[in-house]
Amino acid sequence: MSRRRPVLPLTLAVALTAAGAVALTAPPRPDGSPSATLVSATASGGSADLGREVLSDDDGWGAAGAGTTGGAGAVPEDVLRVSTLEEFREAVGEREGDAPRIVYVEGTIDGNTAPDGTPLSCADYAVDGYTQEEYLAAYDPEVWGWEDPEGPLEEARLASSARQAERVRVSVGSNTTIVGADDDAAITGMSLRIIGADNVILRNLTISDAHDCFPGWDPGDGGSGNWNSEYDQVEISGATNVWVDHNTFDDGDNPGSELPEYFGRKYEVHDALLDIVRESDLITVSWNRFADRDKAMLLGNSDGRTTDRGRLRVTYHHNHFDGLGQRAPRVRYGRTHVYNNYYSVRGDHYQYSLGAGFESHLYAESNIFDLYGGVGAGEILANWGGTDVVEFGNATMDGGRGRLRPVDLVAEYNAANPDRPLGTERTWTPTYVERVGSVHSVRAVPRLAGAGRL
Repeated sequence: MSRRRPVLPLTLAVALTAAGAVALTAPPRPDGSPSATLVSATASGGSADLGREVLSDDDGWGAAGAGTTGGAGAVPEDVLRVSTLEEFREAVGEREGDAPRIVYVEGTIDGNTAPDGTPLSCADYAVDGYTQEEYLAAYDPEVWGWEDPEGPLEEARLASSARQAERVRVSVGSNTTIVGADDDAAITGMSLRIIGADNVILRNLTISDAHDCFPGWDPGDGGSGNWNSEYDQVEISGATNVWVDHNTFDDGDNPGSELPEYFGRKYEVHDALLDIVRESDLITVSWNRFADRDKAMLLGNSDGRTTDRGRLRVTYHHNHFDGLGQRAPRVRYGRTHVYNNYYSVRGDHYQYSLGAGFESHLYAESNIFDLYGGVGAGEILANWGGTDVVEFGNATMDGGRGRLRPVDLVAEYNAANPDRPLGTERTWTPTYVERVGSVHSVRAVPRLAGAGRL
């Protein structure tokens, strides 16, 4: 099957051109080679079948290797429409031969539902006498001290957690496209796991609130303790050739800003929005909106996982990172291209956007960092054991107002953090990218990224 670049939304064509196509030129790369241009496209007549669209040959790391086609080659009997958790679980899971499959999600599918469709609350998962009230009373450091929880209540929490995990974790098999059937398609309360699978596409979905009913207290975490939760909203682990495009990731009706504090720490019920870990490779993350989460995205989850070397090759482009606290993304090992993204940087919980971790190879170009609440340019990068970051063509704004100001992210970081400096040595140059838009074109990203914008 030939692969073609999906047509850009008509709204993008209107935003960037008055008539026909226009080219927006990005600045030259550090090696002196010219960047490509972002050429606006005119939408073709008729409605595209999103389930049959595939990643084009030059659209980021996901285009490398065998490319990413998902279920585009599915025969009619393997094109499914689902509206319940049980239908969804059966449709997307592993199957004999891994024949291509397209799964259209209709309406909202809630992970916290019984097989008969009855909604499940946290109390429905609790076993062996677990209650939150008794857990808090038993392991309050004023009572228990600063030792790890143990005993019957901790065992009951673990058993209750396992019961919830059995319901809300859903695995995705190879050669699968999962796509919202319309602009309102949503997955909530579910942890979608692409583990050891190849050739998967997720598009046009709102993916919300994979909350953990049974967070565990770790008194040694961070020096003053922390609540730790399970369930990334999407976890990509040991997978190859994945395309995550035009989705919205958020907390839904359970925002982190409204969570209570216990033992002086936020009772965190959410983990990551999108983690890519454990030797995953060749992935493109494009045109998504990631909103209002503290720890948003890991690329690599352990400095000691040396098998990640040569893998974790991921492209992030044209995403709206909106109100995230940190990890957008935090990178270990991977050759990571981050370009043409829009960062809305705000909130009291903000720590950094781009994390340069162990043996990371981060290449950031032509992104906008829209800074609110006095956040400085020196806070955009963080050094988590990295050595170098290649960056150019990036710009800052002041709270959505005023002109774009060119920014040297590494210089700003080093000025603010002289004890942990970063270098700028270039160890690689992205190749699977046809066009990088000028930073001015990125202004359009917030109104074009996310579910329902195709």
